[in-house]
Amino acid sequence: MVNLINFAYLVASVLFILGLKGLTHPRTAVRGNMLGALGMLLAIGVTLLDQQILSFEYILIGVVIGGLVGAAFALRIPMTSMPELVAVFNGFGGGASVLVASAALVEHGAPSHQFTISSAVSGLIGAVTFWGSIVAFFKLMEVLKGIFQFPGQQFINGLLTLACLGMGAWLVLDPGSLDPFWIMVAIASLLGLMLVLPIGGADMPVVIAFLNSCSGLAAAATGFVLDNNVLIIAGSLVGASGLILTQIMCKAMNRSLGNVFFGGVGAETAPGASDDEVYAGKIKSTSADEVAMLFDTARRVVIVPGYGMAVAQAQHAVRDLAGLLEERGVEVEYAIHPVAGRMPGHMNVLLAEAEVSYDKLVEMDLINPSFQQTDVALIIGANDVVNPLARDADSGPIAGMPILDVDKSRTVVVIKRSLSPGFAGIPNPLFAADNSLMYFGSAKEAVLDLVAAVKEG
Repeated sequence: MVNLINFAYLVASVLFILGLKGLTHPRTAVRGNMLGALGMLLAIGVTLLDQQILSFEYILIGVVIGGLVGAAFALRIPMTSMPELVAVFNGFGGGASVLVASAALVEHGAPSHQFTISSAVSGLIGAVTFWGSIVAFFKLMEVLKGIFQFPGQQFINGLLTLACLGMGAWLVLDPGSLDPFWIMVAIASLLGLMLVLPIGGADMPVVIAFLNSCSGLAAAATGFVLDNNVLIIAGSLVGASGLILTQIMCKAMNRSLGNVFFGGVGAETAPGASDDEVYAGKIKSTSADEVAMLFDTARRVVIVPGYGMAVAQAQHAVRDLAGLLEERGVEVEYAIHPVAGRMPGHMNVLLAEAEVSYDKLVEMDLINPSFQQTDVALIIGANDVVNPLARDADSGPIAGMPILDVDKSRTVVVIKRSLSPGFAGIPNPLFAADNSLMYFGSAKEAVLDLVAAVKEG
């Protein structure tokens, strides 16, 4: 029986790995998601049989409630709110690790050092993850706004970390007492709040990716608590993939993880030129008919999708516009920035949903050299990822961040509701550039108007 259980865990682990591999490309993402879900179903089912549970009533109640909540989230949450959903799920994972570790401590009378150390790690990381994820959720929802910093905050965070480690050591030395565990969880909860509260909204996607890794590490530690191999493997996979994603996002923003957590960047708008100084008398508005005339003489058009396209759900209209231009012999490609939208791959998923060919989605490093040969760069709801200040300024929340060099195109058309700043909270000189035209309006309505204008032309 034990060999059969371990074999089933091995199969589930292989499915997890294949699922992660499938998620690396939009073409295989759905299959990867299904493989991962199948692996989790197998792991849960085998675990329930392995533990020789005498009564399944409460488990079934939990499965039904959790399934209904999960289905409601899956059906109702739009793609634009996916980061918030990931934040909540990270928090649930961390909270579950704390509860499981505490229940295991209550159940075991004389635990080993491995058990108590794993329980302490699970409780510490789980509590930080839960409360940090809750803060991240409310920041993404824009419920929490403003500056949450005070002098000596990092020093206090250091003291809280040392206190958590001290309580963990106490638990290992005195495993019969639960007091150090709960004190550690309380301190770690405060630490989770203190770590994420000072971070600005522009950095929340990085924080979520890191907390996703933490939830995996907490789960892996819980696997050692329960002596469950598949939980150790699954948690390790989540922890490793979360760290890789965090590294990718930090590289795309030219930031270090330490700078995100301790630099205080993004908590307030960096000093610099005001909106009036950047935009006054320099903004040139345009219309659908004028943009259609630009398309008439264009040989190459690059579309730059951003968060505004996602909010307006304009991807299908964008696909139709690109199709019309291609029928007229225009070369059309899509420039994809790694952190466009709210999460890596956000734009890829939206455009794949609209059945845009994957071959036309070109990553930033590959498409940047071609902007000088681009007749029209059509920006749809993007802001910080095309802001020249990232390339030109010496300081500021996006200084040094790699951007799409759309300003080097012959003409830039920006579809945007207003001149409001992006997540970084700073003006964008691109909007006032000599070769830029602003097309104000909702992304979907504006693109539909462009489609109509191109057809009439």
